[in-house]
Amino acid sequence: MDPHQSLRTIFVFVTILILSLNNMEIKAQLSPTFYDTTCPNALTTIRTSIRTAVSRQRRMAALLIRLHFHDCFVQGCDASILLNDPATTERTALSNTGVGGYDVIDSAKSAVENICPGIVSCADILAVAARDASVAVGGPSWSVRLGRRDSTRANRALADGLPRADQDLPSLIRDFDAKGLNERDMVALSGSHTIGQSRCVAFRARIYSNASDIDANFASTRRRNCPANRGNGDGNLSPLDLVTPNSFDNNYFRNLVQRRGLLQSDQVLFNGGSTDSIVLEYSNNPRRFASDFAAAMVKMGEIELLTGANGVIRTSCSAAN
Repeated sequence: MDPHQSLRTIFVFVTILILSLNNMEIKAQLSPTFYDTTCPNALTTIRTSIRTAVSRQRRMAALLIRLHFHDCFVQGCDASILLNDPATTERTALSNTGVGGYDVIDSAKSAVENICPGIVSCADILAVAARDASVAVGGPSWSVRLGRRDSTRANRALADGLPRADQDLPSLIRDFDAKGLNERDMVALSGSHTIGQSRCVAFRARIYSNASDIDANFASTRRRNCPANRGNGDGNLSPLDLVTPNSFDNNYFRNLVQRRGLLQSDQVLFNGGSTDSIVLEYSNNPRRFASDFAAAMVKMGEIELLTGANGVIRTSCSAAN
């Protein structure tokens, strides 16, 4: 073997080993009982805040799950999306248009600060809120490992690169793979679109395309609240799942099989590609979907974490200390 090639191989191996050890060290610091001593009522307090918010507005469950996703896909699950400095905020990125739930997280943080000042991170609150939101609408629960720290900065540039509603399957697979999530994780996480709504501007091109991958009657129904001309009704909302829009179930996958995915990035999961079999499996097996969704949320919730001295506990989720 070329000695230079040998050195390169050794370098790559050592780099991978170091990254793996670092990741193991971070995960070793996480625990579902992280606050049991320092703030024993933290999880109960967060759950009460989330249940109250979802009972007032059912759509809030989808917004909170989406908020967690959009946070984790930009420099990791560090609550950077919650920062609201006008100069650097991720909130105004095009990909974050329609993202909401900030005020609910702020309220949960305030409630926790009242009982345990400076103990519980915004990143942990957001991770727990996503789980509690799922449960509040009949979705699965999972154990959230805690111990995340908060970032002191947002990253608007990275936020502009979040997955889009018009992406094709190969590019979606690459985006998720870059975050350590495989195809099954991607399809399971996409199943969160069984609840929530989307803006007309995000699906207009699909419902007026007359393409073979969309049911004609479904497209016609969706056109009623989404005019063809850009700029007209762009913000009009339509449920991602017309059948059971407020219940966390596997109907999203049944819709895809029937060519009734509202977003192009949804329908590409069942359009002759490598993920078709997973969609079929979930459409026939709601328990498997619920189990895989929970596992994927745990996996996503531990992307590129800050722990220990690498992050802070923000006093306010919307501002750096």
